[in-house]
Amino acid sequence: MARWLWLSVLVVVLDQATKWLAAAMLDPYRPLPLVPLLNLTLMYNEGAAFSFLASAGGWQRWFFACFAILMSVVLVIWLLRLGPRERLMAAALSLIVGGAVGNLIDRVLTGRVVDFIDLYVGDWHWPAFNVADSAITLGVILLLLGNLRAGKAR
Repeated sequence: MARWLWLSVLVVVLDQATKWLAAAMLDPYRPLPLVPLLNLTLMYNEGAAFSFLASAGGWQRWFFACFAILMSVVLVIWLLRLGPRERLMAAALSLIVGGAVGNLIDRVLTGRVVDFIDLYVGDWHWPAFNVADSAITLGVILLLLGNLRAGKAR
């Protein structure tokens, strides 16, 4: 199932390219409206999801980097052990690995993750995210669906 790692590489390339474009073209914290409910807003996250531990003093950078490396290794091993018919699980794991590596690159190089996708309704804004976060979310959803499907098959 190593052939699925192309999807991880694609996620990393798209993630890094869009983060580079966002940093080059957007002013930090100034929304650029695209369509109703969606802005592009350059933000930086020094923590984890939803800025968890963002103001923890710096140790979280290496903690989250090490965690991402460990989880990526575990998920790649899991991916390599999948059978040829487990395509949904392979896609899910590849998306998660690609997202984890995409955010890991930011965290190691700059100590913070670039976020720029800003969904909102009225005055309420979902925490900003990026392509890597989207890939991780989609991968987790596919992983859950795959497990539900496998459970029903048993």
